[in-house]
Amino acid sequence: MTTVTGHSANKPIWFDVMTTNPDGARKFYEALFGWTYEIGGEDTGFYTMCKIGNDSAAGLGGMMPGQEMPPAWTVYFGVTDADATIAKVLQNGGHVVVPTMDVLEHGRMAVCMDSTGAAFGLWQPKMHVGATVIEQHGAMGWSEVNTRDASAASAFYRDVFSLDAQKLDDPSMTYYMLNQDEVAVAGVLQMNADWGDAPPHWMPYFVVSDLDVSTEVVKSNGGTVTHGPFDSPYGRIAVIMDPQGAALSIIQPPTV
Repeated sequence: MTTVTGHSANKPIWFDVMTTNPDGARKFYEALFGWTYEIGGEDTGFYTMCKIGNDSAAGLGGMMPGQEMPPAWTVYFGVTDADATIAKVLQNGGHVVVPTMDVLEHGRMAVCMDSTGAAFGLWQPKMHVGATVIEQHGAMGWSEVNTRDASAASAFYRDVFSLDAQKLDDPSMTYYMLNQDEVAVAGVLQMNADWGDAPPHWMPYFVVSDLDVSTEVVKSNGGTVTHGPFDSPYGRIAVIMDPQGAALSIIQPPTV
């Protein structure tokens, strides 16, 4: 098990899903990832910590009454000062969707949209440091933004989060790695005509130990495999949708 006690700032540190049916979502992800749950009280909106052992892998919450958006996963960048980061977002052509707010004693958050229209979260940790288990079955493994303008998006994240954006030398696609101290922390993928009318969005990747087994679990528990499985240099991947309609990717890393 790969556990951590905290994360450096300016990279993705947490994923959560907001859904129309928290009970149904919990059953689906328990079957897929083996998660257990710590459901918060009314003061948290019954926000759920998804656990692997004693460690937090992701979050799950119910949609608020009147909230007009489809179920979706959000990728959160850890920051040391959410308000200062908001200023950088605005300076670089982004927008604020949910202004900064304190979440009890757990941290300070906001939701923003980048200059190309993809939504992402900011999390300034207090008691909640982000995921404390990573890179194992059921835990976060990677995230990337799928966008209509990868050059503009990579420049946005480079400037807001002080990252190094490096374009891959791959004629089959346009892809940028966002690096921190020469370590890749996220990606930027250029959407092409194959994406149809899908809007720009961030995609979380969760690690699975056997991708083909996991895709069968998805289908037998009311989910959908929307793309794949397919092999890549980084592992075997599938894009899936949970029964409530939230999209995510699962990846089986290559055997070392």
